[in-house]
Amino acid sequence: MDRSQAPIQTDALIIGAGPVGLFQVFELGLLGVHAHVVDALPFAGGQCMALYADKPIYDIPAVKRCTGRELTERLLEQAAPFKPTFHFEQTVDSLAQQDDGRYAVQTSTGARFEAKTVFIAAGVGAFQHRKLHVEGLGAFEPSQVHYRFQASDKVQGQDIVVLGGEDSALEAAIALCGTPAKSVTLLHRRDVFQAEPATAAQLAALRASGKLRFVEGQITGLRSQHRLHGLVVTDKDGVDSTLPLDHLYVFLGLSPKLGPVAQWSLAMERKQLCVSTETFATSAPGIFAVGDIITYPGKKKLILSGFHEATLAAFAAMAIITPDDKVQLQYTTTSSKLHRALGVSH
Repeated sequence: MDRSQAPIQTDALIIGAGPVGLFQVFELGLLGVHAHVVDALPFAGGQCMALYADKPIYDIPAVKRCTGRELTERLLEQAAPFKPTFHFEQTVDSLAQQDDGRYAVQTSTGARFEAKTVFIAAGVGAFQHRKLHVEGLGAFEPSQVHYRFQASDKVQGQDIVVLGGEDSALEAAIALCGTPAKSVTLLHRRDVFQAEPATAAQLAALRASGKLRFVEGQITGLRSQHRLHGLVVTDKDGVDSTLPLDHLYVFLGLSPKLGPVAQWSLAMERKQLCVSTETFATSAPGIFAVGDIITYPGKKKLILSGFHEATLAAFAAMAIITPDDKVQLQYTTTSSKLHRALGVSH
């Protein structure tokens, strides 16, 4: 990111691309507001995609059953007419109000914004990969130690070790078996996995065919000389062995971090933002908050509650975005203006 570039001007900046953040895009879009969205993950969907992408959800209104992935896809499709701009794999590091009332925002990648309004839809916090804590390992990030697999990774002729026992680890190991890697080894503390049955079945087939090796144990040390070339693995009987490798992929799950939100001088209670239930405004003018990151009497941490909060926040924000215009409530069933915005005709 070229830090010399002028800040991006926007009426609305949304922090968090989970279901509530995506619905915030839609509600603002209905009111004629284009939004930029920042999220720590490399994809939209937040907790739904990070923790239960393929697990069922039963309490979305009028949808009997859908997975986290399906819900995310539907919300993205719904918001698509308003062409939101996504900024993935970055967190908001600083936020400060300027003399003109707008907020100067900078992210961890150096992206800068000047926003009339900010919507915090960060759920329980920015999801970050849980790090593997082995002395000296950090020196080999990101050249040999990685926390996600991409199809573009150069693994030809390399010995690969994947650490973990959940869906993300198994999926990466399966995908790596389809690359020209020299060898792929799955390492986990025990020969039991928490994964979808279909994924576990694929893994079992690859093990049976000899395309994937499985090692049971825990990493207790490193073998290195300028480069990482081996792991010390201790099995359940306390016996050490060396597992050679060129690259290590670590999948220990994701953990939410509240991060810099706590330093923005917003009123908080038990690490949650306090809001008005009329507008979902925080204690700072122009900053709204919705979803699991907020607290108020009777608050329920449900996706459908977040949808309601995003609706009221969008309407309240218009007094700041277009202070001279009176916003009328219109219905998508009958409003020709909304039909045009949505690209539909009746």
